[in-house]
Amino acid sequence: MNRLVHLQPLIILAAVIAGLSLGNFPWIAERSGALIVPLLVVMLYGVFLDIPLHQLRPAFRNIQVTGTSLVMNFLWNPVFAWGLGALFLREHPDLWLGLIMLMVTPCTDWYLVFTNLARGNVALATALLPLNLILQLALLPFYILVLAGTLVTLDLAVLLESVVLVLGLPLLLALITRRALANCREGCWLRDRLLFRIADGQILFLSLAIAAMFAAQGQLLLDRAGVVALLLAPVALFFAVNFLIGQAVGRRLRFSYEDVVTFTFTTLARNSPIALGIALAAFPDRPLIALALVIGPLIELPVLSLIARTLLLIRERFPMPR
Repeated sequence: MNRLVHLQPLIILAAVIAGLSLGNFPWIAERSGALIVPLLVVMLYGVFLDIPLHQLRPAFRNIQVTGTSLVMNFLWNPVFAWGLGALFLREHPDLWLGLIMLMVTPCTDWYLVFTNLARGNVALATALLPLNLILQLALLPFYILVLAGTLVTLDLAVLLESVVLVLGLPLLLALITRRALANCREGCWLRDRLLFRIADGQILFLSLAIAAMFAAQGQLLLDRAGVVALLLAPVALFFAVNFLIGQAVGRRLRFSYEDVVTFTFTTLARNSPIALGIALAAFPDRPLIALALVIGPLIELPVLSLIARTLLLIRERFPMPR
């Protein structure tokens, strides 16, 4: 998992380049679009398979950190993302919507790695995962309708159908799989081999979906490549401002260092695969929305690595209560 997380920006970049190259072949370009949603469904099945839904209860034992992180993720971040889009992307509504979709979906997997690297409270971080997942699945359609309804034309029926297909179906299959394996004894081949191979294959299926998207829409995206630079300022501000807020809130509420790390990464790391799945299914004719969600991890993962190192330096020079 650690190795894949560190390589993920390179893997995604390679998928983009491969997709653009394959898009030069008309036969592939015409058919690759049909592969995007099935690949994302399989990828999200692996994501949901990895989510420890049984660990919801421990998240509520630390009410202060859990409550504060929920306010940041599901109240502050949506409003902040909308404001950043209004400031920097007013002339590019598709990128604005992509930014909103990225920033309203907190991470449910790789942020554990960075929490561990910075010596944070990994147990609490793990307990927050299912809570963040459930809330973002429930609220993402609402955010799109309320915050993005004035930016692009929305078809409510298509949006709900996309949520059910891309999110509901793999979540249901993951729950059924976990239920079927609940009584599986130690050493069960299906659980120990197949289950975790599927979970570890998330990045593969995500990369294939990205390659298919760029193969299908490559020329249009190349024609608009210049606008991608417009995402750098709002994304950088999102991380910088929220990092400073995390430090201020942690010290104000007297969080331990370990809890500050957990709070920081759960409010910074984003869940681009889930948002990407909805974007590709609900807005197949607006590839710039998906492009914003592909560019996000290329910026995010190096930034999170830098933040992990910064937190370790802060711990040495400005210790917090334990």
